This record gives sequence, C-alpha cells and structure tokens, in this order.
Amino acid sequence: VLAAPAILLALLLTLVLSHFLPLLLNPKAPRGSFGWPLVGETLRFLTPHASNTLGSFLEDHCSRYGRVFKSHLFCTPTVVSCDQELNHFILQNEERLFQCSYPRPIHGILGKSSMLVVLGEDHKRLRNLALALVTSTKLKPSYLGDIERIALHIVGSWHGKGGNITFCEEARKFAFSVIVKQVLGLSPEEPVTAMILEDFLTFMKGLISFPLRIPGTPYAKAVQARERISSTVKGIIEERRKADCCKRDDFLNVLLSTDELSDEEKVSFVLDSLLGGYETTSLMISMVVYFLGQSAQDLDLVKREHQGIRSTKAKEECLSSEDYKKMEYTQHVINEALRCGNIVKFVHRKALKDVRYKEYLIPSGWKVLPVFSAVHLNPSLHGNAQQFQPCRWEGPSQGTSKKFTPFGGGTRLCPGSELAKVEAAFFLHHLVLNFRWKIDGDDIPMAYPYVEFPRGLPIEIEPICSES
Repeated sequence: VLAAPAILLALLLTLVLSHFLPLLLNPKAPRGSFGWPLVGETLRFLTPHASNTLGSFLEDHCSRYGRVFKSHLFCTPTVVSCDQELNHFILQNEERLFQCSYPRPIHGILGKSSMLVVLGEDHKRLRNLALALVTSTKLKPSYLGDIERIALHIVGSWHGKGGNITFCEEARKFAFSVIVKQVLGLSPEEPVTAMILEDFLTFMKGLISFPLRIPGTPYAKAVQARERISSTVKGIIEERRKADCCKRDDFLNVLLSTDELSDEEKVSFVLDSLLGGYETTSLMISMVVYFLGQSAQDLDLVKREHQGIRSTKAKEECLSSEDYKKMEYTQHVINEALRCGNIVKFVHRKALKDVRYKEYLIPSGWKVLPVFSAVHLNPSLHGNAQQFQPCRWEGPSQGTSKKFTPFGGGTRLCPGSELAKVEAAFFLHHLVLNFRWKIDGDDIPMAYPYVEFPRGLPIEIEPICSES
C-alpha cells in the first residue's frame, strides 16, 4: 500500500534534483533562474509578442540579470545571450566551442540529412554546394527573368480583386513559384507544383506545432507530408535520369551531376532549398510591405528610385543585374524591415566544453541561445531602435556588422540570403510602380517565436493606372 506513494515521492525528488542540480554544480554560470521542474521557463519564453519588441520575458530577465543570463528552456539548462559581442563569439566558434543543437522533434520533421541539423563535415559539404549554387544563380539572366515574370503574374492578378488582398498569401505564392522554378524547373501551372505546395503547407504547419506524433496531429501530418514531398522529388529525379539528354537550367540538374551527395541528401537538399526560399523570403517581402505601408516618406523614396530605373528602360524591357545594383534605398528598406521584424529571433547552440567569455562561464553541455532580436532592438546600438528608419543603413558596410544578423552568422549564415533580397527588390519594383496600398486594420507581425501576421496582412490596393 505504501509502495506507490514512496515511488511517486522518489520520482518527484529525482525530478526536482535533476532540474536544480546544474545550478549547484555550476555556481559561476551567469545569474538567472530555472523556473519550475520539467517546464522550466519555456512557456514564458515562448509567450507570443510583437516581433518588433523583445517580449516581456526578455525585458524582465535582462533588467534583473543583465544581457546574459541562465534559464531552463526546452528541458535543458540554458545560457541566453542578448549581447552583441557574445552572440558574435558564439557564431564564429561553430564546431570549435559550440555546436548546432535544435530540439529533437525538429530532426524528426526535417530529416536527418537536413542542412539545418547536420554537423561537422556533413554540414560543410552541403553548405559549400549551396554556396556554389547561389553564386552561379544570383545574377544569371534566366533567374532574374523568372523572378520578374512571376512577380508580374502575381501583381497583374490583383486587377479586379475588389481592392482587398491578403498579402502574405500573395507573397507566399510568389516565393514558392520562384523557388520551385529555380530548384526543380517547375512552372506554377504544372499539376505537380500544386501538389508539392499543398504538402508543403501541411509540412510548414507541423514544423511550428507541438511535437506530438499521434495520427491526426499537425506534427504527424507534417511528417507524412515530408515523406510525400520526398517521394515526389525522388520521382522527378528518376525522370530526369531517364531523360538524360534533356538538361534543365536549375538546382536539381547541378545536384544530379555531383557524386558528393547520396540520393537521400539530394532530396533533403531540395527540401531545405524549398523551405528557405519559401517561408523566409515571403515573410521578408511581407515585412517590407507592412513597414512601408506605415511610412509614406520612405515609400515615396523607394518609388522614386524605381521610377528612375524604369525611365532608362524600354516599355517591356526586363530588369537586369545592373538595375538591381541601383536599388540602393530599396536595400536600406529591406535591411530595416529585417531589423525591425526579426524573422529569426534566435538560434539553438550547445557548448561543447566549458567556455569562458569575459566574466561569463558557459558550462559544457548547456544549451546556448544567441538572441538576434535583442541586438537588433538595442537602443545603444541602433538609435531610436523602435522606429523604422531605413536611412540608418546609409554608408559603407552598414548591413554587414555584428549588430545586424537577420540571417544568422559564421559557418551557418544562410547561403540564400542574397537571393531572397534580389527577389524582394524585383517584386517591390513592380508593386510600387503599379499599386498604392494601405494596411487594412491593425495586423502586426507576432513572434510565437516563429513570426507571422495573425490575419495574413490584409491590405487595400489601388491601381496606378498611368504607370501600370
């Protein structure tokens, strides 16, 4: 009769000890708190907040403990860094002192060969291939032509829509059409494209859901959707191999020509490319439209820049790489939207050994979270940090400093970041020359911690007839 309570008590004591023991064993770790056993402070850390703010958890902890503090997050003792210098130190010491360490459920849904989760030489090999693809693609006329054609198709479809659109949906259509064309050589009209998109939307919902692998849950559906996408991509690969004489100018053709990757890695590489090119790019474009919709002065400056570019070209002439280089203020706007919007709030790392940095000790095995948004919104680094001010990026090398890391840094800097900026700039070109818009209602970007507009950013649009 007494056995059950005794066992329960022993389990509770074990739980409490395992939770608080790291505190006792590491007295020189940064100041902070661990919260309750099992959940720690994770729920408070993940409390939704506007993405252009720190949120109550970080504000409270930074004021109480400083910009570097300890906590217990994602079931693990954690050091949280809101410090510019420490964040840079962490990112620059990947695989030496720190290692990528995403929660296990992320591995389950992305796959063991995903560039986001692989380590060491495997990651280096995949990243080098990604960089080579991006470099060869970036200013290729066919790539720029594809972006412009798709942008014109999306923007042109708004005529006759009654003046109201859900912009995030439109941005996703654009970004997905571009990345599917670039990676797999598929046009938006092909049936297989619609099939991949449907599965990809299910995949995305599961990626940000509670990791419960029970039939019917978003997480379980996402795992199944990934398997279907993998099967579809494998089928496309087999068709390409059979039609060896029919070479296409896309990522997949390059992948098929290399012997460095297994078929599983090639499929995973395609999925990573779709993920990066779809969600991040579409959200970045939505952020630009959101912030410009609140700043008539900056919108006017962007419009004047693109009118100047268009005035030098024939009516139907396509944009070129030289035109992109002239979009200087547009780049300032994109950088400022990334700084204010904080699409990537933080990344997951783990200390490989005891790390001493200045007065801080980061114990071996502890999770480390460099929080990029805390640096982007730090008023001592960015004057009037809460204000959208693209002019702050004027001057050499402003967009490549330690205080601005919208795409991460070090050896895990997003290889496709420049492609995303090209796509955003080309889309914006046709948007500002063809439409006026204003935000319909009070939708704002929210961090859950993934960032999204709860209502999908509804906007009211009005054609500019004389410049269409």
